[in-house]
Amino acid sequence: MKPLKIGIVVESTNLSVRQALIAAARMGARGVQVSAVGDLAPDALTATGRRDFRNLIRSFDLDLAALNVPMRRGLDVSDDLQQRIERVRKAMQLAFDLGARRVVLPLPKLVDEPAAGVTATREMHLRDALGAIGAFGDRVGCFAALEIGLDPAAKVKEFFATFDHGTLKVTYDPANFLQHGHDPLANLMPLAGLVEHVHARDARALGVSCGPQEVPVGAGDIDWMALTATLQVLEFDGFMVVEREQGDNKLNDVTNGVKFLKRFAPPV
Repeated sequence: MKPLKIGIVVESTNLSVRQALIAAARMGARGVQVSAVGDLAPDALTATGRRDFRNLIRSFDLDLAALNVPMRRGLDVSDDLQQRIERVRKAMQLAFDLGARRVVLPLPKLVDEPAAGVTATREMHLRDALGAIGAFGDRVGCFAALEIGLDPAAKVKEFFATFDHGTLKVTYDPANFLQHGHDPLANLMPLAGLVEHVHARDARALGVSCGPQEVPVGAGDIDWMALTATLQVLEFDGFMVVEREQGDNKLNDVTNGVKFLKRFAPPV
């Protein structure tokens, strides 16, 4: 049984990168996910800068779990698509150089078949983009872990089966599934062989007076014991990084999330 590697999303702490690394080490996390923006954008980091950042992470006895690639437009939108593809490629090269070998990027909602008109065009753009990204990933040895949850796992698996690129994988976020009306646990096992990265977020399902909402890990409706057990059955070998998008004290929520998930992580 592979031990679960628990990490954190740096941006969820509201701290600078260096301060977030210190916090991650103190809370006993094993790795961090950071966004490839600002000073950590691929065009901003020289070879020396990449070496220095890699050494900085190692100095805290941490691993770089993944690089996140934020996008204002999806990979199914034609406007400036080639520039976004190139941005992802540069981030994949940076991730490889930093030792992460995986990037996280959003997967747009998949179209229903048969598609026509604008919908078919968006699907074509998405397929072209993922084909280019997958081919680059295969060449440099870096995974593109697309964050899912808008569609059920069976549909995602069927879509990914149409590509012949071993580095096209998924980032599994149980809160995403719950918030979009899908059973998080039932949609995990069908993704066997595809899960490369996990975002540990929690949520509560639709209530009488409000819709689904994100809550701190361990305070929602996700069955973490069953979920982590399923990941181990799937022989998941990546990182599970605690993420918090909302809340008044996100650092505290992330810290408690790491502590909570360690209850389900067998010793290394």
